[in-house]
Amino acid sequence: MDLSISPQFRPLLDPGFVPAVLWNRAYRAKVKADRAARKLELALCRSDGTVFRLSDKILAPGAGNDPLTLRYVERLFKFMLWQKGGNRLLLAGAPDVAKALGQIYSPSGARAFDGDFIGRQIFGAAITVEAVAADSLPDAHESTLPLGRHLDGCRIGFDLGGSDRKCAALVDGQVVFSEEVVWDPYFQSDPLYHLEGIHDSLQRAAAHLPRVDAIGGSAAGVYVNNEVRAASLFRGVSPQNFEQHIRRIFFTLKERWNHIPFEVVNDGEVTALAGSMGLSANQVLGVAMGTSEAAGYVDANGHLRPWLNELAFAPIDFRTDAPRDEWSQDVGCGAMYFSQQAVARLAPAAGFDFGALAFPEQLAQVLAAQRTGDPRAFSIFETIGCYLGYAIAHYADSYALSNLLILGRVTSGEGGNIIVNEAETVLAHEFPNLQIRLVVPDEKTKRHGQAIAAASLPRVPAQVSTHTDFR
Repeated sequence: MDLSISPQFRPLLDPGFVPAVLWNRAYRAKVKADRAARKLELALCRSDGTVFRLSDKILAPGAGNDPLTLRYVERLFKFMLWQKGGNRLLLAGAPDVAKALGQIYSPSGARAFDGDFIGRQIFGAAITVEAVAADSLPDAHESTLPLGRHLDGCRIGFDLGGSDRKCAALVDGQVVFSEEVVWDPYFQSDPLYHLEGIHDSLQRAAAHLPRVDAIGGSAAGVYVNNEVRAASLFRGVSPQNFEQHIRRIFFTLKERWNHIPFEVVNDGEVTALAGSMGLSANQVLGVAMGTSEAAGYVDANGHLRPWLNELAFAPIDFRTDAPRDEWSQDVGCGAMYFSQQAVARLAPAAGFDFGALAFPEQLAQVLAAQRTGDPRAFSIFETIGCYLGYAIAHYADSYALSNLLILGRVTSGEGGNIIVNEAETVLAHEFPNLQIRLVVPDEKTKRHGQAIAAASLPRVPAQVSTHTDFR
């Protein structure tokens, strides 16, 4: 049994796409008509006392309803898990659903990757699901991160990507030096490759400053209080060396730099912060379409929150046969729709034949074709734009959104404009009540916005011992 939905728009190259937001609305409409519908209460917890709460309603139990309900709750939990993060789920109102979820996220279940990655790697223990009484659920408890918007003094900002290290030197918020250094971190097994590479970029930037008051950085992955919890940049490092040398790599660097203020967060968070600073606006979700999908969020008060915002793993397509992510083995998740992987996946349907060409080279070929006016390239970006319009509406169910910042190599040139135009068309006609501004940053922001925002992360105390020995 499935739900029937009728999107007003269908992606040109992928007409079977089932927007999560419409599927969920169809399920909720069915719940509203069900007089025996049940109340569902969720609490996603971390060991540090952080608790995220969610209240909803689901269909009454029964053979016809149970598969729909399990699909609805599992996708809801999956999104919550990667948006906010935690490893202990308490569920009230549906013990049957709790039991099924526990199996799905167990080491032998379909979502074993999520259970291991978020549970063990990020939060130190496997994901557990427990059915409880509603009155025993803990109250919501979370904090904000007082990071960013500090531009006083002499600062360094860096961003670690999969193909280059970006680094900039700033004096009172003005960039006085910036550069990109090519590197190949993914399959490097020696931790010193990473440590010395980052340190080298910092030294290059410091050479253009009279002193260094603070260092801020961003990188793909999950970072908690400057500690590396999980990051693809270090995938080539053995588990033993990761624990010994990588997990606290930024603490090692801070020691080298005389313990000056030093902060590192996920690159998506810095993207959102850069957008918020550049737009002078809050409630900003930044979505970067590059090697994968990166995201970050700035709330209504201009603060970062201690969320994961790993939307690459958040489902947006509810087809049971949706494209499968080779890493997580799940289907319909953002990485397959908003990244160079998406371009490569859509290229054959558009009429391109790239053979065994690597994803970055395929994207480069499509971007080159776009610049010559090739309609095949335009059809790829139109398709991604349609995906994005429905995904934004889906994201808006979980984020308070006023602005959506769109960037990344996939959005280069005219392709970015096509993506935005298609997404705006979907939003205007399918979701007219959503008032969300879509923004593609200008070239100055693209060049320097990330570095400025990263450099602004640490606060410099009134009296600070600055680092002047750059050797």
